[in-house]
Amino acid sequence: MIGLIAAVLTTSAFVPQVLKTWKSKDVEGLSLTMYSVFFVGIVLWLVYGILIESIAVILANVVTAILAFILVFFKLKYKTKK
Repeated sequence: MIGLIAAVLTTSAFVPQVLKTWKSKDVEGLSLTMYSVFFVGIVLWLVYGILIESIAVILANVVTAILAFILVFFKLKYKTKK
């Protein structure tokens, strides 16, 4: 139960950033490197969750991977050309 609560809290922390970026299309403050590395780390956590059959780890990392991927996508799509 503690794992599921932690998963909901940490995963939901990304929702405001995704919504803000989606609405504003402002990606200036997002680091492509950070979110790319973070995305790979989350995918590895997902694999780990599958291997240990932990529903909390699996669910949290599926949702977080989707949200992180969306931010990477927005960063690439809305980047400014200088």
